Amino acid sequence: MSYLANFNNENAKQILMDIIRCVNQPDNSKKLSEAKASAGKEMVLMLQHVFPLVMNLQLEVLKSHGFPGNREGLVQFSQLIREMEREDMEIARLRSQIRAIYLPPIAINTTNDILI
Repeated sequence: MSYLANFNNENAKQILMDIIRCVNQPDNSKKLSEAKASAGKEMVLMLQHVFPLVMNLQLEVLKSHGFPGNREGLVQFSQLIREMEREDMEIARLRSQIRAIYLPPIAINTTNDILI
């Protein structure tokens, strides 16, 4: 847990940027494009094909920053980021950028606040 002792907003931003760089590496980008193409616009297929790829890439990056390279490390990092993004717009922006990779846009009727 020593990786948490010095964890701050700057570390969080660096890790998020490293995740984005990792996802955008040619081999990873190609795998994600293929997974997205096979999933189409189907949310369930996105969660089956794209989501696991993104999670594995995140785990690689987190492990290189001292987090456990397993589900626990990913959950722990995600919880820290969710707390930090409330007060740091750059962290919120970077997290949204990562989420956009595996979550397709959802149309919302803002007049009635319902999904369409």
